[in-house]
Formats: sequence, structure tokens, C-alpha cells
Amino acid sequence: MIDKLKALGDENRYSIIRLLLEKKHCVRALASKIGISEPAVSQHLKILKSCGLVTGHKAGYFMHYHVNKEALESIINELHLLLTIEPTQETENKKCCHGGEQ
Repeated sequence: MIDKLKALGDENRYSIIRLLLEKKHCVRALASKIGISEPAVSQHLKILKSCGLVTGHKAGYFMHYHVNKEALESIINELHLLLTIEPTQETENKKCCHGGEQ
């Protein structure tokens, strides 16, 4: 989960995800649309693939990439679970480590 959030924390990788959600793209098209080099796009895709956010398939000479929507949904679900955590009565009454009230 943390690796996926770190991957999405980079502006270029976030842009790649947004573009790939619209339609499948090859490295050259992504580089052109984002305004970075093809090797840079390839490195970003490597990170996105390693955490399961992006997959690719060969189409002729080119590799076309798309988003693994199930991986995105797992992030959404995990973040939604975080929102359901409520402080317990015990933790609400405890002082923080610096001696002050939380």
C-alpha cells in the first residue's frame, strides 16, 4: 500500500496515471503529452509497474500501458478504512508525549 502511495506522490507518475485512465498510451505518447524524455517516462512506468498500478502489453513494435484499476480501488478502500478509525476513550484522555494535551 505504501509503495503505491509513494508512486502516486510523484507529479509525473500521477500525470501518467491520469493519462492512462483516459486511454492506453505508449512511452512516446506519454513523453510528448507530459513534456519529459522517453527514458524518464520509462523509469516512471517501471516504478508504477513494480507496485502493480500499471500493466503493459505489446502491440506491434510498441508497448501500450494501462492502469490496473483494481490496484487503484485497493488504495481507495484502504484510505476509506482510515477514515473510519475513531479515537478510543482511553486515547482521547491521554496526554501526548510532550506532556501537553492532544
